[in-house]
Formats: sequence, structure tokens, C-alpha cells
Amino acid sequence: MNNKYIKFVQDMLNKKNKLKLSENLKNAYYECEFLNDWNNHETALVNVFVNPDCFIELEDVSDDDKNLLIKFLNALPHEYDEIISIKFSININSNSSRKNRELVTVWEQNHFNLFITHLVKHKDKATNVKNALKIYGISGFVAHEDIKPSKEWQDEIEKALHSMDALTAILMDGVKKSDWCDQEIGFAVGKEVPIIPIRKGLDPYGFIGKYQAIQGNGKNVPEVAKAIFDTIVNHSKTKNNMLLILTNLISNSTHIETSLKQLEILCAIDNVPKEILIQMSEQIINNTILTKSKEFLEKVQILFDKYEIKLASIDTTDEIYTDEIPF
Repeated sequence: MNNKYIKFVQDMLNKKNKLKLSENLKNAYYECEFLNDWNNHETALVNVFVNPDCFIELEDVSDDDKNLLIKFLNALPHEYDEIISIKFSININSNSSRKNRELVTVWEQNHFNLFITHLVKHKDKATNVKNALKIYGISGFVAHEDIKPSKEWQDEIEKALHSMDALTAILMDGVKKSDWCDQEIGFAVGKEVPIIPIRKGLDPYGFIGKYQAIQGNGKNVPEVAKAIFDTIVNHSKTKNNMLLILTNLISNSTHIETSLKQLEILCAIDNVPKEILIQMSEQIINNTILTKSKEFLEKVQILFDKYEIKLASIDTTDEIYTDEIPF
């Protein structure tokens, strides 16, 4: 595993003005894999493991940029005569958006962090959406609901803004005149996190005018929550993080009813990266709550068959049943 050399690669890319490619390799590492030995000339493929947020962009990188990366990697120490190919994989142990962030107690642990900006008088609407998002693995922050009276409320809001993965804004009459709503939206724009406007009588304006809004009128709360999730899971910046969170929640679930609901959500998503599902399959076999559910195993196998993944065999030979134990 080579992660200390990635910084050298990034520096060389920066000198070539390949700034975006360099940024996408942040916190990455790579491993060389043997390809061929022809006439005593060993060749290798380099597998670069990257943050989930960056995987989709790197999958579409040009051949010229791939060849540039191979050139730089060949110049670094490795065991083979020549690196001739490169591929990108998801670093399943990484969650870049959560690294080095200050601990914020308002977020549900191991969930996607969604800041919900709203007018104080519409707190109930924001809270209802927050509650409906829980099944998707999304932790919503509603300032006037989540901050305890004893806390310095402005500090807590700032911490939540710094640690959010995305922001949704409930756009209703009066939002434009609210300094707090405008500042929260402006913070998200500056932080370059996805912004999800919900149109509830007011169209997106200013810097968020370019964003596709969810129509809130005529929808119930679960429909709005699903629309928010769909936006997150289809956005290039958040898709893989959201999928990792959802699959981890399913794999480590202690309630079979919840895991079945979340599995149904997962099955409806197209183009789930195979690496994420492989990780999920490895976790499932260690969860006896899931492995004892015939319904869950049948449904998850249908999903895995779609991606040509085999669920590891579940060994029950060592199980001891109470009616077999001598007294």
C-alpha cells in the first residue's frame, strides 16, 4: 500500500496545471498488481484507491491524463519493471467528508449530514422532513429543534455548517428577508456542497438560481424526503458517500424490519458501484440478525445477482441448539 508517494504525484500534477486531477487524489493510496512477465520484463497494473466523492470523476478521466499518471507512478519506487495500466477503485475505509471534522453532537452517527435551512415559523415543516429522512440514513439538522437551550446557538449552527455534507433550503415567502437563511445558503455556496432547494411558494434565487428545485407544493412529507434522497444519491459529489452510509446501515442493522425497508431503497438505485456491494456482502455474513432472515437473504441475493456478486456461504455447522446441550 503506497500512500506516502501520492503527495509526490499530486505535486507533479500541480506543476502541469492538472489541479482538479490532483485534488481528486487527496487521501488516495495505490497498490501495484502483477500483469505479465514477458522475456524477464515484469509489468504491472496500478490500482488507485480514492475517496468515494472522487471516484465517478476519475472513472471518466481522459486517456492522456491516465498516461500522465502512469508516467509519474513509473518514476516512483515500485517492484516491477514497468507500470503499463491504471484503474481506480473506491477506498471503502475512507469517508473524506467526515475526516478531520470537529465532533458535532447534533448529527446522527454514521449518517449523511444534511443542514435544513428554514424560517423559524416553519420549524415544524423542517422537523417533519428531518424525521422522514432517517430511514434513508440521512441526519437532518434543524437549528431551532436540535440546539439545546444551554448551548451557544450560533456556535452550534457554525459547527453544523462546517460539517454538513449538503444543504436543503425550504424556500417560502420571507426567506429572502431572513439574514440567517441567506447566510446559511451562502455558506453552502462557498463550501461547494450540493444545495437542494425545495420550492414552497418561492423560486430559487441569486446564487442558487441555477439549482433544480424540488416542488414542495402538492407533495406530502415522505414524497419530499424521497426527492431529497434521490437528489443526493444521484449527485456526483455525494452518491458514493450516501451509498456507503446506506449499505453500512443495512449490513450492521439490529432490526430486520428497518434493514428490509432500507434494502428496498437500495434495490431501487441504478448503477451501484460493485466495490460497495462486495463490502456489504462481507459484512452481512457476520450479522446473525440478517442471516437468520430468509426474506432478507432472498431479497439481497436478487440484488447481488444483478451485479454478479455471490453472497459468501453462511456456515451454521458450529451452531449449538439448546435442545442438544446435555444437562
